[in-house]
Amino acid sequence: MNANEKEVVVLVGSGQIGQAIARRVGSGRHIVLADVNQGQAERAAAVLENTGFKTSTLAVDISSRSSILALIDHAKQFGAIKFLINAAGVSPSQASIETILKVDLYGTAVLLEEFGKVIEAGGSGIIISSQSGHRLGALSQEETDQLALTPTEELLDLPFLKTITDTLKAYQYSKRCNVLRVMAEATNWGKRGATVNSISPGIVITPLAKDELNGPRKDGYRKMLSLSPAGRAGTPDEIGDLAEFLMSHKGRFISGSDILIDGGTTASYWFGDLQYLKETH
Repeated sequence: MNANEKEVVVLVGSGQIGQAIARRVGSGRHIVLADVNQGQAERAAAVLENTGFKTSTLAVDISSRSSILALIDHAKQFGAIKFLINAAGVSPSQASIETILKVDLYGTAVLLEEFGKVIEAGGSGIIISSQSGHRLGALSQEETDQLALTPTEELLDLPFLKTITDTLKAYQYSKRCNVLRVMAEATNWGKRGATVNSISPGIVITPLAKDELNGPRKDGYRKMLSLSPAGRAGTPDEIGDLAEFLMSHKGRFISGSDILIDGGTTASYWFGDLQYLKETH
């Protein structure tokens, strides 16, 4: 790397969770904030710039491979890509089945594939998945293998994805796919001396979570919080702390893994007071 170049942190999805992670790993590095909403990226960049970080912004649609490749070209202007943080996505109350699958499932798979070709040695990637992927239940080995290994341009043609009839199921499949693609890509990232992991948060207070807490499934989500072992929602900073560990020298033996951080909600869903939700979610 040229002595005048910085290491680069690429943040895809400039919401609160992504910003919390970028603050923890971005000191002394250039932070690229990529978002489908240019204005949101610029507002997040202004907050970071006002606290001493160096940033640039780019409008990026992760459902488009060409848009992701343009992001990589943009990031390379500032130095070697050291960290990828993917916190982009849409929730079941925000988008259609088609959009959820294109953004959360396909888009994440393309990010992992393309950034795995350019990530710097000693670098790391974090994919923000969701507790919802853990509530999908067991898949057949064939479905598991297909989600993990199908070429990215064929993913959306998988027959069992085409039978999905509600947005929550599309979201759950997408988040399960995120975890499986991270596992499948970890070997390729490892060949470049980099790690990649996913984090599956529970309900963390962000604008997206507020949409769910006030959307058509609000009663179920509010019940989750009241009956979970933690008894509360999480904060973006709690996710940021975990991501910082995984991306640091202390986390170098962790790759291809998913870390569930949900206050015990999933444990309660399968084995505790929230079992009733399995009938309706």
